[in-house]
Parts: sequence; structure tokens; C-alpha cells
Amino acid sequence: MKAVVFKGVGNIALEDVPNPQIKDPEDAIIRITATSICGTDLHMVRGTMPGMEKGTILGHEAIGIVEECGPEVKNFKPGDRVIVCSTIACGQCVFCLAEEYSSCDRANPNGPEAGTPFFGGPKLSGPFDGLQAERARIPFADTVLVDLPETISDEDGLLCSDIFPTGFMAAEICDVRKGDYVAVFGCGPVGQMAIASAKLLGAKQVFAIDVIPDRLARAAEQGAVIINYDEENPVKRLKELTNGFGPDGVIDAVGVDAQQPHAGPAKGNAVKDAMNIVEQKTVAPWAVLFGGQWRQGDAPSQVLQWCVESVRKSGVIAIAGVYPQTAKFFPIGMAMQKGLTTRAANCSHRKYIPRLLQIIEEGRFRPSQVLSVSSDMGDVITCYKNFDRRELGWLKVELLPGQSRQAA
Repeated sequence: MKAVVFKGVGNIALEDVPNPQIKDPEDAIIRITATSICGTDLHMVRGTMPGMEKGTILGHEAIGIVEECGPEVKNFKPGDRVIVCSTIACGQCVFCLAEEYSSCDRANPNGPEAGTPFFGGPKLSGPFDGLQAERARIPFADTVLVDLPETISDEDGLLCSDIFPTGFMAAEICDVRKGDYVAVFGCGPVGQMAIASAKLLGAKQVFAIDVIPDRLARAAEQGAVIINYDEENPVKRLKELTNGFGPDGVIDAVGVDAQQPHAGPAKGNAVKDAMNIVEQKTVAPWAVLFGGQWRQGDAPSQVLQWCVESVRKSGVIAIAGVYPQTAKFFPIGMAMQKGLTTRAANCSHRKYIPRLLQIIEEGRFRPSQVLSVSSDMGDVITCYKNFDRRELGWLKVELLPGQSRQAA
């Protein structure tokens, strides 16, 4: 089958690889009908999510059709149309029973303290081959798969695999309530879902901070007040828009590849630039500079700093952007003095997906509105490169694996 394979930092390829096989009795094999590229995938390629093993299939978002089930799979059968949860969970341990699926005690083969297992990630996450492929093995299928109703389109179902649940989780752990002012740093796919989710949970006003024009435009279409951090100091502007207090809650939807302002009143100085270089080397000591392609963010803790500075006293910070275990920088002193609540989590997708499917069926929101490009797998490397460079019009990319075989 065709699959996107990690070959090393800055090096991915579409290759022929063996078809997946049932390994454990709780496994299923699915034929993938749609997958996508996520910002988290870029962390792998850029080297800011270290520990990737060469040969790992990338990708953690997909929908598909069940082709084969292990003998202990009870909830699914061949022919079922399904969503794949990006994070992997057993469904039976104490954490899964509490719906804390991303903290599953059994799914990660590296042990219960290794962290959240997910598709297409580094060694510490499994590793498990990912979903940018024509087929995939799904461990713990009864928990990791969710029925996709016929009333919901492939496009909406695909975005329930990861980014809609992650954005909704971000708003929920931010304690968004009716009448709140909420700031979302980062207007990429997860940021767009966090904006929508904050509004679904009753936020009075959402502020969206980014620098990329089409992402800011999409946020504005959702009703957010936009702030371009190359034109305005986002901390100062958020204070001005909230009577001097700051938002009730702020969401980091960026993560480790954050960028510092390169123009305007928030632009850094020599001391700050030096600190950013130290942080870059700490986070990803083996990352390689590739000119304009596969470049790591130049200020890994920039968004965390802005979150702490801008949120009101006794406010809430929710971190949904991805940080590797090598990230060590957080302004804890200021957070303590302001009495802040800070929550960070990998999403427990299985907890949220059924609820979000109901929201879609009720017509309250369609996550597919962020899809901007649909491509067959034959053009996947070009898609990756455009998405990595944040080219205009490349907000979210859908890949259609089946078409690559038809065109071959």
C-alpha cells in the first residue's frame, strides 16, 4: 500500500509499504477513505517532537471502512464506516473508565508513565504507525473507533478525528462559561476549532491572535476580534479590549513551534532573541535548519509568555498546542503571583467525539468549513511543504488515499 513515511528530520516520502496485519485480538484493520495533515505532523518533520523512528508512517487523523476485526472486537464488523480517535486507549483501565483516555495506563507499550500513545508519533508514544496511508491497524478498536453516522459527511467526520475534539477540549478545560471573554492564540485548524467551541460554550467575545492573513480572516468570519501580533502588541490590545483586566481565559493553540513578532510594537530585543535561541536548542537540539522549509519556531515559549501576561488575575490558561517533554520554559513566577489556573492535556478524543457528532447533526457547527485543500496522496509531499510554509489558502489539507491507487 501507499503511505507517508518518516525518513528523518526534514525528510518524508510516499512509499510502498506492507499492508497492516492483525497483531492482537483487539485489533481491527481499516481501509482509510480520508486522512489529513496536522500541525502536530509538522513537529515530527521539523524535529521539534524528538524521538521519531525512521520508517514510521505519519498521520493521526482519519475516517475509513472496517475491513477485518480481531476475535475480541465486539462493537464493529467489516463494512462499518468509522472515525479513528487520534489518541489510543484501552477502554478498560481506571483512567479510561473515568474518560481520561489520553492517560490510558495500558495502551502505551513503553509503560504507563511514558505519556499519551497516538498514531504516527515518536518512540515514546508507542510508536504506532500512522494514518496517512491506504490502510491502518487500529489497536483497541472497540475504544479507538467511533461509528460515523450516514447523516454526517466524510469531511465533517474527518475533522472529528482530532482537531474538533482538541479545540473543544481546549475550551472546556479553559472553563469557558456564558459571558466570558476568551483569547485564542493561534488561528490554525485547532485554533479555529477552539474559537468555535468557545462560542458554543457561551463566550461573549473571542479574540484571535495570529499573523497569517487568511487564518485571521477565517477567525473573523467566525465572529472573533482579530489581533495581528506583527501590528499590535497582543497583551496590550487584549487588556484594552477587556477594560484593563484581560480575558477570563486564554487558549494556547500553537505549541512549541511558536514564532515571535518580526515587526511592530511587540518585536523582541537582543536579550530576548538570545533567550529564544537557548530555548530552541533545548527543545530540539538535533533539529536542522532548512532555509524556508521545515524550520522550527523561533520562540518556543512565546505563546505561553503571552498567555500568562494577558489573562486576568485568577484566570485560566488552557494549553492544547503540542510541547515535547524537552520543553522546560514556563513563566511560573508570574503565573503564581496572578493566581492562575493552568491546564494542559492531550485530547481524550473518545470522550468528546460522540458529543461533537450530535452538535454537527443538530446543525450548530460544521468543522469542515476549515478544509481548504483536498488532494490525492500522489501530491502529499507538495501538500506537506505548502502547509509547513503556511502558504495562503493552506489552512487544512484533506488527503484521499484511495485515489492514489486509482491514479497509479
